Amino acid sequence: MIMRLFRSLMPKEERFLDHFEAHAGRMVAAADALAALMEAPAERRAAMVEELGAIESQADEHARAVVVGLHRAFITPFDRGDIHTLINAMDDAVDLMEEVPEQAALYRVEFFTPRMRELAAEIQKAARLLAEAIPLLRDISRNAARINDLCHQVGQIERAADRIERTALSELIAEQPDTISFIGRRELYQLLETCTDRCDDVAEVIEGIVLDHV
Repeated sequence: MIMRLFRSLMPKEERFLDHFEAHAGRMVAAADALAALMEAPAERRAAMVEELGAIESQADEHARAVVVGLHRAFITPFDRGDIHTLINAMDDAVDLMEEVPEQAALYRVEFFTPRMRELAAEIQKAARLLAEAIPLLRDISRNAARINDLCHQVGQIERAADRIERTALSELIAEQPDTISFIGRRELYQLLETCTDRCDDVAEVIEGIVLDHV
C-alpha cells in the first residue's frame, strides 16, 4: 500500500502508454490486413503481404522503444515486469499474423477457406477490443470495470476460435485431401487460432495490471 501511494505521487513516464496505444493500433491494422488478404485475388496478395510486413515492422519499433525505455526510466506507469510481458505479448500477436501468409506460401495454400476467414474475423474483433482497453490504462482505477469487461470479451473470442478450429479440423479430416494440402491447411487453422491465444495473453496481462492497481 505504501509503495502504491509512493508510485502514485511520482511523475510517470507516459511515453510507455503512447507506445502501447500505437502498437495496439498496429495490431488492429495487421488484423485488418490479414483479413483483407484472405479475401483478395491471388494477383494482389504479394503487395498485401508486403503491407502486412510493413505493419509488423512498425509494431516492432514501438516494442523496441518500450524495452529501451525500461532501461532508461526511473518511474514507470506500472510494474516493469508487466510492461515487458505486455509488450512482448502484443508483439507476438502481430508476428503471428504476419506468419499466416508466409505459411500459406510455404505449403502452397492458394485458397483461404471460409473457416480461415472466420478465424481472421475473430482476430479482428480481439484486436479491436484490446485497442480499446489499452488507452484506459491511463486511469486504471476509474476504468477498471470497462477494462475487465473488454478483456473478458477477448477471452470469449479465444474460446470461440477454439471451437472454430475444432470444427475446421473435423471438416478437413472428412475431406481426406492429399497429405501436403492436409498439413498446410491444418497449420493455418492452428496458427490463426494461436493468434487469438496471443490476444488472450495480452488481455490476461492487462487484467493482472488492473488487479495490482485497484
